[in-house]
Amino acid sequence: MKNKSEINFKVTLDENHIPEKIEWDATDAGIEGLKEAKAMIISLWDATENNTLRFDLWTKDMMLSEMKHFFFQSLITMSDTYERATNDSEIANEMREFGKMIGEKMLVNTNK
Repeated sequence: MKNKSEINFKVTLDENHIPEKIEWDATDAGIEGLKEAKAMIISLWDATENNTLRFDLWTKDMMLSEMKHFFFQSLITMSDTYERATNDSEIANEMREFGKMIGEKMLVNTNK
């Protein structure tokens, strides 16, 4: 029998359909109960359409400084994922350098 894992998201919307709360859990995360998040970026590869599907959500109380840091960290971790998936460290390093440059322009602490 194959193992299966689930990732669940619960998004609470206000009367204008703007996210107020994002909660998540995962069967293999080693945590109990729902965890709260202020933003999420989910990308899925649709092999049939040969296209990326995306879900980008953030809560209305997410601060601009938090959003900038979220994007900086997302760029850096995408570089890490790219390197693990392709073993192409040259391009991954270029992606990291681009992320650091953007982080500096956004005045994000790039040492974290």
